[in-house]
Amino acid sequence: MPYLYKIFSKISRKTKLILYLCHMILNYDVIVIGGGHAGCEAATASANMGAKTCLVTMDMNKIAQMSCNPAIGGIAKGQIVREIDALGGQMALVTDATAIQFRMLNRSKGPAVWSPRAQCDRGKFIWKWRSVLDETPNLDIWQDQADELLVEDGKAVGVKTIWGCELRARCVIVTAGTFLNGLMHIGRRMVPGGRIAEPAVPHFTESITRHGIRSARMKTGTPVRIDKRSVHFEDMERQDGENGYYLFSYMDQQRPLKQLPCWVCYTNPEVHETLRSGLADSPLYNGQIQSIGPRYCPSIETKLVTFPDRPQHLLFLEPEGEDTNEMYLNGFSSSLPMDVQIEALKKIPALRDIRVYRPGYAIEYDFFDPTQLKHSLESKVVEGLFMAGQVNGTTGYEEAGGQGTIAGINAALKAGSSPSFTLHRDEAYIGVLIDDLVTKGVDEPYRMFTSRAEYRILLRQDDADARLTEKGYELGIAKRERYDWWMEKKKAIDDIEAFCSTFAIKPKVVNSALEALGSTPLVYGCKLEDLVARPELNFEKLYQIVPELKAQIERLPNRKEEIAEAAEIHIKYKGYIERERLVAEKMHRLENIKIKGKFDYPNLTAISTEARQKLEKIQPETLAQASRIPGVSPSDVNAMLVLLGR
Repeated sequence: MPYLYKIFSKISRKTKLILYLCHMILNYDVIVIGGGHAGCEAATASANMGAKTCLVTMDMNKIAQMSCNPAIGGIAKGQIVREIDALGGQMALVTDATAIQFRMLNRSKGPAVWSPRAQCDRGKFIWKWRSVLDETPNLDIWQDQADELLVEDGKAVGVKTIWGCELRARCVIVTAGTFLNGLMHIGRRMVPGGRIAEPAVPHFTESITRHGIRSARMKTGTPVRIDKRSVHFEDMERQDGENGYYLFSYMDQQRPLKQLPCWVCYTNPEVHETLRSGLADSPLYNGQIQSIGPRYCPSIETKLVTFPDRPQHLLFLEPEGEDTNEMYLNGFSSSLPMDVQIEALKKIPALRDIRVYRPGYAIEYDFFDPTQLKHSLESKVVEGLFMAGQVNGTTGYEEAGGQGTIAGINAALKAGSSPSFTLHRDEAYIGVLIDDLVTKGVDEPYRMFTSRAEYRILLRQDDADARLTEKGYELGIAKRERYDWWMEKKKAIDDIEAFCSTFAIKPKVVNSALEALGSTPLVYGCKLEDLVARPELNFEKLYQIVPELKAQIERLPNRKEEIAEAAEIHIKYKGYIERERLVAEKMHRLENIKIKGKFDYPNLTAISTEARQKLEKIQPETLAQASRIPGVSPSDVNAMLVLLGR
């Protein structure tokens, strides 16, 4: 890949001298600030679409660092990763290549909430991402620290770095994570930093807010890291992963690394008593931290205060990699003094001889109010400025990666003077995420859950390629190989569904087998799809009754189980899927009613005062977006519909 130093080596001596005496100016279509999960997806998306892109990062050896848990996916988060993959992004491929444990969560519930999750090798994850960046055409990496956003005539035109390099571009994407004025806390000690042992970025926020963009502070944290040689695993519950056919990526590959177990243990009253003794020195409770932390990933001290009567809390001890002794204690995020953390952990039988690599800590950082963004993630205030990841008030690698993908796509489109690309709430969890951010804003770190999506049955983890791969191919981010595989898979699914809808079942042939499977015998003949729709039956059971179905599946070229499962889900839940799609189509009618610039909200007396204030602040693009703003009632929406009719 043509790194900048290679480009620089080809410049004439006279030009080099001029650059040294003045300052270096480099020109691009898109500049991405920050090499985390949002930045990596943004940079590869932009570059794969043909935009000349530069990724600016402080440390090329910590690309896509998993600052907290070295795991990808989880409830709703796994769906986002599969959506990134379906669009042509990289997170799922990197995860499969570095996974050391895989599990499909929520399998006891319906497929609408099944969610993949993988524990990854932290170090190998970084280097796999680094190789992806190295091999991406149109992408340069510049190791430096952004110091100032350059804005001319209300447009972002580039950045200036601490070493005096000026990078110019048509679009700038800010994906700075927790580094903007980052401040770390352990007990009463405070140290500036973006994460442990890495410096904070002190001035970049101010170079953005001076142009009228609002910022605020948020807090997150991470747990202690433990030496596994000091753990008594005999006192813990072992939790193995799955070795089935599931992968994160829809592309055909395998998990090459050794699969490792995780371990389960619990806190106890002695642990809680020790932790409570340190609350006076907790930054969360002594006034040291003023910002709000994530509600759904609270620190251990927050759990004690919120649930004072609970005798124990669940902890997961998870490996950081296949070649390291370092382990991550999930569920024990803390910013208490380090001696209190360690003393409390020693009260857990399995950790009685514990040795740690580093204690848990909290970190405060700047973010920008996401209601100042369009659905394309471009700023409403500064043209050509895009934002993605934790700078928008979210938490999680997956949420960051999803935003980065959309920001990268739209920056490349804008650099090429093309219309923007957005996803609706019925098309992707990424669409739900972005709509929630720009419509509702955040008052705490935003985390995706399946419950946030009103069209869950349409947004399953198994059908992200059906929803998004053709869109990704049209954009140019998804390549021909991915598109061809989806076309092949789509035909295979259609063939299975067609077979099930036409294959006749006769009662006298199947009734005894149905009774043996605990299913009601038939009175009249039916089609195979009617048996598939029964909740107690599935393809695997029906193979015994209808060997022709098994033969149909066996003829598939590859990933037979995945294709069969997708077809089975579609047949079994066909009625629910169609009903939810009808509801979504009705909402699309409101999405098509544009209201931006059509109302003078402060003087719109037909709606409530709260609605006027919220609408004036957010300036929604469509009536559907307005209807989702907290404080805007159905009667307010009806009033605007009437006024539009006039």
